[in-house]
Amino acid sequence: MPWYAVRPRDEADPRWPLPGKPEIVLKAQSPDEARSKFEDAYPSQPFGSPTVPVRDSGLGSFRGEPDALVVTETGEPPAKRE
Repeated sequence: MPWYAVRPRDEADPRWPLPGKPEIVLKAQSPDEARSKFEDAYPSQPFGSPTVPVRDSGLGSFRGEPDALVVTETGEPPAKRE
């Protein structure tokens, strides 16, 4: 299974949930699956707001905006050494 790097198209996008980390690398079958895994793991404000109580559509959600994320195939990330 290949590895994919997911990052915001705009580096200054305030919805990016990982400050100080420009991308996240994960394993998936396809770029679409990598995007879906990212959206599931980082739904942002999971229940929206009182005016928009829709699940996974709160501020910071990348759902429904596929052009906001760039997904590229990459190599396996190095193991963390502590």
